[in-house]
Amino acid sequence: MSESTVNPAARRPSDFDAAEWQTRVDLAACYRLVALYGMSDLIYNHITARIPGTPDHLLINPYGMMYEEITASSLIRIDLDGNILDGGDGQFGVNQAGYVIHSAVHAARHDVQCVLHTHTRAGSAVSAMKCGLLPLTQTSMRFAHIAYHDYESVALELDERERLVRDLGNHEALILRNHGLLTAGASIAQAFNLMYWLEMACKIQLDALGTDAELTMPPPEVIEKTYNLYQPHVRRPFGEMEWPAMLRYLDRRDPSYKT
Repeated sequence: MSESTVNPAARRPSDFDAAEWQTRVDLAACYRLVALYGMSDLIYNHITARIPGTPDHLLINPYGMMYEEITASSLIRIDLDGNILDGGDGQFGVNQAGYVIHSAVHAARHDVQCVLHTHTRAGSAVSAMKCGLLPLTQTSMRFAHIAYHDYESVALELDERERLVRDLGNHEALILRNHGLLTAGASIAQAFNLMYWLEMACKIQLDALGTDAELTMPPPEVIEKTYNLYQPHVRRPFGEMEWPAMLRYLDRRDPSYKT
């Protein structure tokens, strides 16, 4: 991987074509939203997006910036081999561990535009539970067929990519055992929506298991029916309708993500 770095202040919207700039704005918004909803991890973890028209080129965060600092122009363009293609004169580079996980999904799943990975308290806790994510509520049933990948230490070894992609299969969400959560969306909006509700499902599970109450779950056929109703081709791709409202939410607080 290239050790080049990027100066976030050195670039302007006119430096990019319209499709890439829109992707940059949406991805920067996603970073800010993840921070606002308490799902960031200091300067660590990543959200990547495929650049339209260049399917082997990805946008990723500069390693060293917090999610609340990310702007459209600060994002770094890399290829699937982790080489930095855009930017090279600043203090921030790219985290290799993020490149390993995200490039694996993007290389194998051409239907995925955005990959979002978190180490939240709730997500990490559920990832360590042998039972995994339980279909306790409607929110949880959206992920009734979630995928799992066993922990292999910090994701630095390139040969792990094959096993991670195998375990993800054609799913939209993956629990990395003893690690965290990952969502893979057909758009940035869908990836964020998936992660928001997956995180909520994990929080609900911890709350429910932390009580002394006897828990109930619907019968398998009801769980399956609910899961199917969340599929993009059945009703709608969840996240797209919500996205403009999420951007307005950001704009009311700090519109600097668009710079």
